[in-house]
Amino acid sequence: MQKSSASDIFKGIDFSPGQLIAAESKFDEIVVKKGDMILSAGQLVPYQYYVGSGCLRTYFITEAGKDITLQFAICDWWISDYTAFFTGGTSILNIECVQDAVIYRISKESMEQLYVEIPAIESFFRIKMERFFASFQRRILSDLAMSAKDKYKTFLKTYPNIESSIKNYHLASYLGITPESLSRVRAELAHE
Repeated sequence: MQKSSASDIFKGIDFSPGQLIAAESKFDEIVVKKGDMILSAGQLVPYQYYVGSGCLRTYFITEAGKDITLQFAICDWWISDYTAFFTGGTSILNIECVQDAVIYRISKESMEQLYVEIPAIESFFRIKMERFFASFQRRILSDLAMSAKDKYKTFLKTYPNIESSIKNYHLASYLGITPESLSRVRAELAHE
């Protein structure tokens, strides 16, 4: 796979050659394997990650020991424990690689430097965060109001081509249902 450039990561920004070099110098490329942990609960969160290829998941463990998947991140998505990243606190989330991946990490300090050096990047992230917030709000509302079947259909539209790469219980926890309910939903859809 070809390494992602700043032009790939920040789609829509026209960089000068100097800006492109400056932006790319702030990222570290990391190759991760299925099962690798990028972040564990209780750690400081100095980085956010851009997914060049593969799939990661963000999850947390309840006090009762239940594993709850919050997000899958696929190619061209960003992932981190943003609450800890922005506040300087420790993570309550875990990030696991669920499909071999190439990711690009950038520190908060480096991102702040890019905001000053290349103001278009700050606008890029403001728009990304607005979309992320809107998406998260829609997800919360769907969890409250949608049927399991509709949640599953929405998942398939949002995350095409990764269902076969993730474990059923991760998908079920993302949808807020049991693995048995997921099997029933799949069976119903297969007969429609």
